[in-house]
Amino acid sequence: MKQTSIPDLDLALTASTFAALGSEQRLAVLRTLVRAGPEGLRIGELGERAGVAGSTLTHHMKILAQAGLVRQEKQGRSIICAAVAYDELHALADFLLRECCADRDHCAHEDTEDHDHG
Repeated sequence: MKQTSIPDLDLALTASTFAALGSEQRLAVLRTLVRAGPEGLRIGELGERAGVAGSTLTHHMKILAQAGLVRQEKQGRSIICAAVAYDELHALADFLLRECCADRDHCAHEDTEDHDHG
């Protein structure tokens, strides 16, 4: 059996980030911000689009911000929220797939997927 080790620190950080995403509402908030692009959205508009409002949205934004996935910035009387960790999101996906079929001699996935995500 082939075994590659993931450094404990990488594993701990990745687990922490996945934990921050471990809520349907937080995933909806992050997905909404990713769709909005780097300009982000006013917090009220974010709540409307994601279907999360008030103190619940504030709570979820705090968790996502602590994980380094989003930021909040006051602009005048508005609070602008934006996804900021596109590289980290790619790294999470790569984390899940980087050892695909590592314990097998042949992987059908490699025949159908382009692993060079660039």
